[in-house]
Amino acid sequence: MERRLRLKLPEGKFLNVSATRSRMMSAIRGKNTRSTERALRSALMRAGIKGWRLHANEIIGKPDLYFSKQKLAIFVDGCFWHGCAKCGHIPRTRSSFWAAKIQRNKQRDRAAVRMLEANGTNVIRVWEHSLKSAKEIGSVVRLIRNFCQHSVKPGQQRRRNKVVHRVASARRIEQSLDSNRVRMRERLRNSAKQ
Repeated sequence: MERRLRLKLPEGKFLNVSATRSRMMSAIRGKNTRSTERALRSALMRAGIKGWRLHANEIIGKPDLYFSKQKLAIFVDGCFWHGCAKCGHIPRTRSSFWAAKIQRNKQRDRAAVRMLEANGTNVIRVWEHSLKSAKEIGSVVRLIRNFCQHSVKPGQQRRRNKVVHRVASARRIEQSLDSNRVRMRERLRNSAKQ
């Protein structure tokens, strides 16, 4: 756990945590999650899309899927852990810790995207909720297929796909809304304390 996050907890650790809660939290995995990564991987396999690697550790941000030939990094973000504006939330218990944790995850995500794009790597971030129905998974698979079919060699100029541009624009709007929500929550908390 990061030092900044420890400061949000009394004595720098979780106290008075039930055995049930501890067991539930320790069962949460960061890789190979059934509802997200596995769902996307099996959809890609069914669609016949090949050439990707899992958890490319040498790539900035360690993307969940990486297409080296196309220089395409795909991150599958859990709605809770990455602070989805649509369905993410901050728990009531130890809310300052969780708010800081989720905010730090978002900052790390943005930094990874900036570095990858600076290196000429295309990035697609997929929210967990966009993998819930077959229709939504299909649109994600079409987006990935489009990238793979229209990839260009390094050094060539690439026209941005309209769908990808819309996804990127929506992501920017969503991030600004997220930061506004966090500021509003902080103001409400501060006014409630006074």
